[in-house]
Amino acid sequence: MKFHILIASVLGIGYVGKGGGTIAALLYCIVWFVVDAGSASTHWQVLITMLIAILGTWSANEVDAIWGTDSSKVVVDEIVGMSVTLLFVPKNFWYLLVGLIAFRFFDIVKPLGVKKVETLPKGWGVVADDVLAGLYALAVIHLCILVAGNFS
Repeated sequence: MKFHILIASVLGIGYVGKGGGTIAALLYCIVWFVVDAGSASTHWQVLITMLIAILGTWSANEVDAIWGTDSSKVVVDEIVGMSVTLLFVPKNFWYLLVGLIAFRFFDIVKPLGVKKVETLPKGWGVVADDVLAGLYALAVIHLCILVAGNFS
């Protein structure tokens, strides 16, 4: 169970309380930028995102019994959401910033079906709403890339 607690809370970040999700998302952004994942093969990005999503869902399912449904201690879903947000995005600080802001907006406000997906049982709902929020944020980034390309 300790393994799932560590994964679900992203090494304890979930214990921070309010703002833990934003801290987890920021952590992923820093790692993504430093590792230069935006320049990495998209195959690796997709594979790592799928792995994090599977592991995150499994761990969120496991800790549901002790922490309750969608506990604020579970922040691995923000890592999954940011991972989806940054798929196929070139390394660029401004795109990263737009992605973080857009992801947190869609994750917090939960428009366009994000709230509905959250109602899936246990870890499925915990992670699925962040995947959908990440997809919306990904669309926003790619729209910015398209617009920026038209002005260069």
